[in-house]
Amino acid sequence: MAVSSEQHELSYFKRTQTKKETFNCSEYGNRSCPENERSLGVRVAMYSFMAGSIFITIFGNLAIIISISYFKQLHTPTNFLILSMAITDFLLGFTIMPYSMIRLVENCWYFGLTFCKIHYSFDLMLSITSIFHLCSVAIDRFYAICYPLRYSTKITIPVIKRLLLLCWLVPGAFAFGVVFSETSADGIEGYDILVACSSSCPVMFNKLWGTTLFMAGFFTPGSMMVGIYGKIFAVSRKHAHAINNLRENQNNQVKKDKKAAKTLGIVMGVFLLCWFPCFFTILLDPFLNFSTPVVLFDALTWFGYFNSTCNPLIYGFFYPWFRRALKYILLGKIFSSHFRTTNLCMQKESE
Repeated sequence: MAVSSEQHELSYFKRTQTKKETFNCSEYGNRSCPENERSLGVRVAMYSFMAGSIFITIFGNLAIIISISYFKQLHTPTNFLILSMAITDFLLGFTIMPYSMIRLVENCWYFGLTFCKIHYSFDLMLSITSIFHLCSVAIDRFYAICYPLRYSTKITIPVIKRLLLLCWLVPGAFAFGVVFSETSADGIEGYDILVACSSSCPVMFNKLWGTTLFMAGFFTPGSMMVGIYGKIFAVSRKHAHAINNLRENQNNQVKKDKKAAKTLGIVMGVFLLCWFPCFFTILLDPFLNFSTPVVLFDALTWFGYFNSTCNPLIYGFFYPWFRRALKYILLGKIFSSHFRTTNLCMQKESE
C-alpha cells in the first residue's frame, strides 16, 4: 500500500499557507518536479531491483492462477481462496508497483491527481483484500484441522464465494470511499495547498482515519489470524499424539492438513512481517505531525509490496503440486486438454 511521500512538503506548506481561496503556487514549485539528486548508477540499480521484484510478482502469481484454474485436482475450497489471493498479488504487481517504482526513483508523480487517487485507492484496496483473504484461509484451515468431520458441510463452494465477495467488496468500498471523499485528510492543516501545488501524490490520513485503517484493516484481522492459527497448532499437536492409531489414509490426510496449515501460517507470518511497519507508521505519523522521513516511508511501502513477491516463492518451496504444475506450464503441456486431470499430488507430498 503506497504511503504518500509529501510529508516534508506539508510541513513547509503549513508554515507558509495563506487563507486565500486561490493559491499562488509559484513559490512552491508550481507543480514542477524537484531535481533528482540520485546519480544515474543509483537510479539504474533501483530500477533493476524493483523491476526484478515486479517480474517475480507478476509471473509467479500468474503461475499460481493458471495452475489452480487449469488442473481439476486443485479445484478445492482452500485453493480457490489461494487463487483469489494470487489474483490480488498479481494485480498489485501489474497495476500498482510499476507506477510506485517510477514515483520512488524519480521522486515525482507524473500521472495527475485523478489517477493518483485511482492508483492509491486500488493500492489500499488490494492491501486490505490480501489480509481479508488470509483471514478466510485461516477460517478454512480451522475447520479442516479442528472439525474435520464438519469441514465438508461447513466450507462449501457457495460459502467460499460469499467469503470472496466479502474480501473484495468491503476493502474496495472503504478504499475508494475514503480516498475520493478526502475525509481521510479532514483537519490536516496545509493539505489544500499541498494538493493544489505539489508534484507528488498527496493522499494522507489524519489521526482518526489513520487509527481506523490500522485497527480495522490490519490489527483486528491480524489478531484474529494469530488466534486462529494458535488454536490450529494446538489441535495439531494433539493429533500428532494420536496419529499412529489412525488408518493409513487418515494418517496421510492429517499430515497433509497439518502441512497445509503450516505453509499458510508461514504465508500469514510473512504478510504480517512485511506490512506491519507500514500500517504502524500510518498510525503514528499524524501524531508525530507528519515528520516521518520520506525515505523511510518509501522503504516501508516497498517492504510491504515485497510480500506479494514472496508468496509464489513460498508456494514453490513448500508445495510439490505447484512445482509440478509450473513444470507443465513451462513445457507447454497445459495446451493438451487431457493434462487437466493429471495427478499433481502424488509421490511423497503427504510426508
